[in-house]
Amino acid sequence: MFFAMAKGLVDLRGLAFEHVLQDIETLNRRCQNGELDVSAVSFHAYTTLSDQYALLPCGASFGDGYGPCLVARKPYSREELKKLRIAVPGLLTSAYLTLQLYLGLPHGNFPAVVIPFDKIQEAILAGQVDAGLIIHEGQLTYAQEGFSLCEDLGKWWSQDTAGLPLPLGGNVVRRALGSEVITAVTETLRESVRYGLAHRPAAVRHALPLSRGMDETHTDKFIGMYVNGLTLDFGARGRAGLREFFGRAQAAGLIPVAPPVP
Repeated sequence: MFFAMAKGLVDLRGLAFEHVLQDIETLNRRCQNGELDVSAVSFHAYTTLSDQYALLPCGASFGDGYGPCLVARKPYSREELKKLRIAVPGLLTSAYLTLQLYLGLPHGNFPAVVIPFDKIQEAILAGQVDAGLIIHEGQLTYAQEGFSLCEDLGKWWSQDTAGLPLPLGGNVVRRALGSEVITAVTETLRESVRYGLAHRPAAVRHALPLSRGMDETHTDKFIGMYVNGLTLDFGARGRAGLREFFGRAQAAGLIPVAPPVP
């Protein structure tokens, strides 16, 4: 998404960007403290940030028939999972909110254990937890690593919502920067995403050092899962998915408010 911005290949509209690489839960928490001007955040976290930050209609990631994967050393049923220790990558992640919707249980009613997203498989193997929620490239490699799939939450969501994509993360801009800056950031980001999609091999090579050991083919496949047409703009399906996601979470008492969808 940010390849063209990082390399100065699109018009930055007079803005200067400092690129900070951190895991999504850290970004969620930093935005809660108002530390970042522009950031990726979980849609779950956005429900607590909408007064401070504007959600942009581009730069989002949706799981379209796939998404965060619940894995374990052996398959467990949904009822069994309700009683097991499950590693989650953060309590503000959309993956965790989706897990709560899937299990039909609020926070505290099942033993969720917060573990850094890239350490979850290790925690399962070490016996610290019984199952784990995978949100990174492990979605493509868990079987080769000896894990069983308990549920693909993106697939479950799609089946349960008549094919809507599962909202995972979006980009936000601090409202205090004003409408002109928000518009400039939106247009710059959209151009950057469009450039990356149009120059995919170069963009994939730019991202390859961050792929945690995957080869270029697998990296390209993973990027394609979460950077696509829905990333350029939510579109009607993305907006419908977001409204359903926020609505279900609010109805279940899992979020305080369903924020407006741009």
